[in-house]
Amino acid sequence: MRELPTGTVTFLFTDIEGSTRLLGELGERYAELLADHHRALREAIAANDGVEVDTQGDAFFVAFTRASEAVEAAGQAQRALDEVGVRVRMGIHTGEPSLTEEGYVGMDVHRAARVMGAGHGGQVLLSQTTRDLLDDGFELKDLGEHRLKDLSAPQRLFQLGAGEFPPLKTLHHTNLPVQPTPLVGRERELAEAGELLRENRLVTLLGAGGSGKTRLGLQLAAEAVEDFEQGVYWVPLQAVADPQLVGPTVAQAVGAKNGLAEFLGQRRTLLLLDNLEQLLDSAPALADLLRATSGVKILATSREPLRLGGEQRFPVDPLPDHDAVALFLERARAIDPGFQPSPAVAQICRRLDGLPLALELAAARTSVLSAENLLARLESALPLLTGGARDVPERQRTLRATIEWSHQLLDEQEQRLFRRLAVFAGSFDLEAAEAVSDAGLDTLQSLIDKSLVRRWGSGRYGMLDTIQEFARERLEAAGETDTARRHAEHYLAVAESTNLSVEGEGEERHDLGRLEQANFRAALGWAITTGASEIALQLASALENFWVYVDPFEGNRWLEAVLEGADEVDPKVRARALRVRGGTLYIVGEFERGMEFYNQSLALYRALGDEWGEAHMLHRLAIDASRIGDDERAMQLSEDTLAVSRRLGDRKGEALALSNLGLVASKGGDGDRAIDLFRQSAQLANEVGFDWWEGGALLNLAEVAISAGRLDEAEEALAAALTIGKRVGDRQSLVYGLSLVARVLFDRGRPARAGLIWGAIEAEEARGPIGQWETDRQEVAELLLARPDPDFERGRAQGRGLSMDETVDHALSLD
Repeated sequence: MRELPTGTVTFLFTDIEGSTRLLGELGERYAELLADHHRALREAIAANDGVEVDTQGDAFFVAFTRASEAVEAAGQAQRALDEVGVRVRMGIHTGEPSLTEEGYVGMDVHRAARVMGAGHGGQVLLSQTTRDLLDDGFELKDLGEHRLKDLSAPQRLFQLGAGEFPPLKTLHHTNLPVQPTPLVGRERELAEAGELLRENRLVTLLGAGGSGKTRLGLQLAAEAVEDFEQGVYWVPLQAVADPQLVGPTVAQAVGAKNGLAEFLGQRRTLLLLDNLEQLLDSAPALADLLRATSGVKILATSREPLRLGGEQRFPVDPLPDHDAVALFLERARAIDPGFQPSPAVAQICRRLDGLPLALELAAARTSVLSAENLLARLESALPLLTGGARDVPERQRTLRATIEWSHQLLDEQEQRLFRRLAVFAGSFDLEAAEAVSDAGLDTLQSLIDKSLVRRWGSGRYGMLDTIQEFARERLEAAGETDTARRHAEHYLAVAESTNLSVEGEGEERHDLGRLEQANFRAALGWAITTGASEIALQLASALENFWVYVDPFEGNRWLEAVLEGADEVDPKVRARALRVRGGTLYIVGEFERGMEFYNQSLALYRALGDEWGEAHMLHRLAIDASRIGDDERAMQLSEDTLAVSRRLGDRKGEALALSNLGLVASKGGDGDRAIDLFRQSAQLANEVGFDWWEGGALLNLAEVAISAGRLDEAEEALAAALTIGKRVGDRQSLVYGLSLVARVLFDRGRPARAGLIWGAIEAEEARGPIGQWETDRQEVAELLLARPDPDFERGRAQGRGLSMDETVDHALSLD
């Protein structure tokens, strides 16, 4: 065999498309075909100075010194194989791999194989690095950027020749995060667990912390992406502590704003639920989800089984010696390309039980320690650090020792940042790390390089949960309680910047609210636990409209908790919190209790001489006066609010008052004035970015227009309101808006369509309480259900099978 080239090397990977099928079809004649295939490839390789690195069955691995020779060989081989009658896919990539006694190792080898795996029989794919080394003598087709199944960042791929082929087998319809390095080893696990996933709807990867469950799960999901037409979704759950929040977290990941099971329905979708061990009480709900859907499968990672019927468990064991050494060498050579293996490497891998996380942490130290010194430190440190709790797995105690050892090798500045970053929940951005933990860019980068902090594909940062647990212990031991306070204060500022309370000025940042939800929850939990009542009250209040959109019931629970015992606080802060608590109670339909808090808030604002606060509470009282039929009081209160708001230049307050006056006008029978007032309110709300109120004013306008027979105006307002509700995820306004769409359709003589939407509304109600809508529903229900119609009833039965998203899209598409 010729000597393998070194330095810059171009790799060619090939295999026969559908070889198993061909073997079944051809029987004994397959051996003859395979011989012709081998001969055609080897002639092309030899003619272009290639070196055959490995051949397994119908797959070839070839190395070339020059990129042009590899591409010429691939083209020549495809022409010969076309005459043989066999379709072979080929991939070419150029890099600088490491050459060991066992052969080539490094990311470039994996990348070349993945480039090939993206193609089809008869197709030759090239990476950008190979393309850049070629002259204009080759006919190449730019296929654009694609994410390969090694979970790397998007790569630009090119095709040799102008042939037409199906779309590449690359990642699509997925949020799987970019991984800094390819998966090493695990071929057996990928094959066996992949087969289990094809045969079962629930597969749980089980193993100790640091055993590589998440990385294996991500790769399994990537390999399966072609089997799930409607998407593969990664749902990280390490920042979720409440089992009741698993469903909403999954819904957020897949984009289901209203009804997870109904959204997924018959869609072929894979959910990778990562880190479920602290959320085992959510298992029954996951079982319900599988029963309610037909195309959904769940791949879970956990330290404990879910113990559900139909659950297929798959143990994720430590890496075998060969793969452990390969992983260690690859990670070490990523730091020091000249790192050479020694007998100490195998001993290190055995000493660390083959745990991938432990190996990565150890390999990160090869920039400053030889393998022998590394082993010596491990041998002296581990016996002292294996005295963890007896009720946790032995390997988990070993991992703790490994993290402890890695932590000891950090300098003081790195240790300080490492423990302070533990306060974040889920993920965080650079600005937060700087503000909360005094992160310097170089120190943060050092922690990333040492595999203690990860940079996700989104650009945000985070820690693996096992490392974060250890970091939290170090933070507690250091007694740096100020870090948690700074975290809460920072996210209070973030919450205020979202403009999701009525005091907010500027566009509402719903996206930021959802992105930082885990950190908001963590900050609220800390503030309540430590008695930081003022921070808790301010944070919960700053998210006033966030609770309305996302989950008013959750918001109500937080407000109840933060107000308990929070008497010795700034009266203005308390007045605001009382207002928000009253609002959450009102939204969920507890009107009388909500009014109790409204009145307390009003009294405080008056005592403070806060004219804006008093005016705003008068607006709230006006809403209730209108609800109970006291229209004269509602008008007076609204006019007072309008006058004060205009004098103070409060355009939000003006929008609120105008809408209330519209309600009064509507009840008084002046539909024209009501519509005009609602339109003014919606326009003002739009100008100041007050999405929720704009949508509400448009719904009120639509209701009055329907009663006046002005159906075209009603439809226009409803389309705008539903678009807003869908964008911000306001379940209550969507349900109410759809009910008005049903009324319009019925009035236009389209009872089947009206019934379809009404049936979907009833299904949404069955999924969980909607709150204030229950009262509004009665009025619409009386109008629709009092007029029996067989077409309406048939549509109603069909609509019960629709999700909210489908129903809203249907309503918006009606002409």
